[in-house]
Amino acid sequence: MSGALRAFTIGLTAFLTVVDLFATQAILPALTAAYGVTPAAMGFAVNATTFGMALGGLAVALFGRSIDRRRGILLSLAILAVPTALLAAMPSLPLFTLLRIVQGLCMSTAFALTLAYLGEHTSAADTASAFAAYITGNVASNLFGRLLAAGVVDHLGLAANFWVFAALNLAGAVLVWFTIERTPPMRQMDMSHGSPFSSWLTHFASPALRAAFAIGFLILFAFIGTFTYVNFVLVRPPFDVGMMMLGIVYFVFLPSVVTTPLAGRAVARFGTRPTLWASFAVAILGLPLMLSASIGALLLGLGLVAVGTFFAQATATGFVGRAATVDRGAASGLYLASYFLGGLSGSAVLGQVFDRFGWTACVVGIGLSLVLGAALAARLTLDRAASAPALAPSR
Repeated sequence: MSGALRAFTIGLTAFLTVVDLFATQAILPALTAAYGVTPAAMGFAVNATTFGMALGGLAVALFGRSIDRRRGILLSLAILAVPTALLAAMPSLPLFTLLRIVQGLCMSTAFALTLAYLGEHTSAADTASAFAAYITGNVASNLFGRLLAAGVVDHLGLAANFWVFAALNLAGAVLVWFTIERTPPMRQMDMSHGSPFSSWLTHFASPALRAAFAIGFLILFAFIGTFTYVNFVLVRPPFDVGMMMLGIVYFVFLPSVVTTPLAGRAVARFGTRPTLWASFAVAILGLPLMLSASIGALLLGLGLVAVGTFFAQATATGFVGRAATVDRGAASGLYLASYFLGGLSGSAVLGQVFDRFGWTACVVGIGLSLVLGAALAARLTLDRAASAPALAPSR
């Protein structure tokens, strides 16, 4: 498989894995009206997937060595179609929230196992680029998933939206069936590292990995806070954006589709810390623009936040894959657990800030998380053991 085709396949797998995660944010105003609840209540229910994502990350961190990568990804994506389809029935808000948690659990398991697969079957030189391709697929899912959700709801209604996404979940399982090779469980490959908990202790003993986990938390905290509650700003005066136009607004993710694949090259040339500092700086530059009464300035601000946070996410994810000296599956799972707990926290905390104090206070909270992430980036250093390739690159 050529490098370009391999990168496309990795990106498409990521797209189909997490397309449900943020697409529902584009239809938040419609869901809020249908359920008759506050923006914070609906925002928390929709983003409850992040709690499931965190649980899935922890499960992979705990049991990942005994799970066949291909089979685990396949089953996760196939099962994901079930809660997605059940959401079409428009259940009560508590059940809606529970189904979103189950979605997150399935998505995170597939996501973490794929990251582990890439870390175990990619050379040290290619790891950053492979992870950047995977995060690029994540970026694309944010854009095209939101566009698709907004378009389907606008023309066919809320129920049809969830049926369409259930079909995409099954398409992801089919893609994995044909593209990911069978691999032996990690338990059979290497028993030298003791229990899963000993791997956890090894990872948490590393100051660099602890900082990377915290940075992941802060990245999604800021991202969720931005792209959940800005929807309610856009549909109110002075913007009064309609449902279909709300989907089109998310073309602000398009530059990120172009820039995120460059994260691997940037890390190779400038290093992890300078790349992260630049990423956070770009995101922070967008914050004042998001307070503007001009739709053009607001969209530019959203675009800068998207470019900065996705670039930071690709950089931090690649760093974890290189910095873990044992059991990369556990390291990826712990990172994702922290990352998605950050998303859940961002939804809950910034939702209350938005309801009580308004959009300006919400943006201030987003800025504080980005500044703290940049400060933690100073701790990201690799030791020699982590720099060595874990396995020979796969074919």
